[in-house]
Amino acid sequence: MPKTKFQSVVFTLLMAFVMVYAMICYNIAMEFGGMSNQIFLMAFAEMVIMWPVAFVLEFFVVEKLSHMLAFRFVTPGVDKPIMVILAISSMIVCLMCPMMSLIATLLFKNPGVEIVAVWLETAVKNFPMALCWQIFFAGPLVRFVFGLMFKEEAQKAH
Repeated sequence: MPKTKFQSVVFTLLMAFVMVYAMICYNIAMEFGGMSNQIFLMAFAEMVIMWPVAFVLEFFVVEKLSHMLAFRFVTPGVDKPIMVILAISSMIVCLMCPMMSLIATLLFKNPGVEIVAVWLETAVKNFPMALCWQIFFAGPLVRFVFGLMFKEEAQKAH
């Protein structure tokens, strides 16, 4: 896990990329009625907007709030590290999913007067995917890659 501000920026950039890319692919696939190879390329058009937005929201708003919420039911140093990670990750998804779904609704769904209904539908469809993707794939993958990137620094600290 990040130990410095620079590491926090790198970790958040990586996590935002992996989460946003997967969620954009998922939403495009839902719109087209299924997955295809073309969707992997189509997703990059939305990435230029959604990745920076996700980074800013996560880094400046959600990170501290998600920790506060998670630490209401887990305690670092007391509870198992995996429980702390799962609590924080779950809280991040609980906060980011509705926010990012609202932004995607406004930018890409043309909701018209049905904005609230389309936003809620989008959030409800996105939440199970976002939670499962975060817990089972993105989180472990990004923590692994981050660990490799900063392995030398971690060894120096011990």
